[in-house]
Amino acid sequence: MTAPEYWVDLHRAGQRLGGGFLLNRTFVLTALHCLRGLALEDQVDIDLSGGGRVEGRVCRQDTKADLALVEISADQQVNLPMPAADHARDGGRWRGPYRPTATDVHLSGLVSGTAHHLCVGGATIEALQLTADQHLGDYSGYSGGPVEGVPDDTAGKPTMLGILIEQTPDRADPSRAANVLIAATIGEAISRFDQFDVGHLIDVVRPPRSEQRREQAPARFADAEELLLKFDDWVERGLIDPACAAEMKAEAVRRLIAREMGGADA
Repeated sequence: MTAPEYWVDLHRAGQRLGGGFLLNRTFVLTALHCLRGLALEDQVDIDLSGGGRVEGRVCRQDTKADLALVEISADQQVNLPMPAADHARDGGRWRGPYRPTATDVHLSGLVSGTAHHLCVGGATIEALQLTADQHLGDYSGYSGGPVEGVPDDTAGKPTMLGILIEQTPDRADPSRAANVLIAATIGEAISRFDQFDVGHLIDVVRPPRSEQRREQAPARFADAEELLLKFDDWVERGLIDPACAAEMKAEAVRRLIAREMGGADA
């Protein structure tokens, strides 16, 4: 287990809600049902695995896919190492670095496959089917935690594969959960939120001051948009992982805006 980890615990008014993990320095990804009915803009306390607490707010919810984003307050810094994202390999080993309490076991097992999965909320998503080594009966406390790929050699580093969202019922007893879990892939989760879209990044970092400025923006930011689109191309070609690309996009746009704000228009 890396130290410190990138997973977090979410709390509200002293009550533990569930797990989640850092996609980058700004956003925490979690399963929506872990938020227990919180609405958009509701405040959430984020306990970091290495110690310390930062504040955040619920900024996006995908009810159909059971996913949510929590945005860390802009005045608070989080500097934790995060593994690269990757695609799961059928038959490969996986592990869950997050556990509800210090006395709970870490989950591990085999990746049974990747397929389209119909969520309880109605969305069809790209998901991992995971067989767990541990027969717990109830895995609900692990929802929202990350799924890591286990490297084949001891020198390899773990990679982030997905987020736990559901467990399947036991065929012999539907009231019990089988040791088969469902995780949305990282690529699927990121694609669900416009925070990781090129156009949205530009609008968030520097909102247009007027309709006239909005019309001029495409030409003004043409070079920057070309660079940001390259990041998407690199992800598709497997040169960088989606989470890393999202962070690089945000940093590139922030630098552009800092330069612009220091120019004649400032």
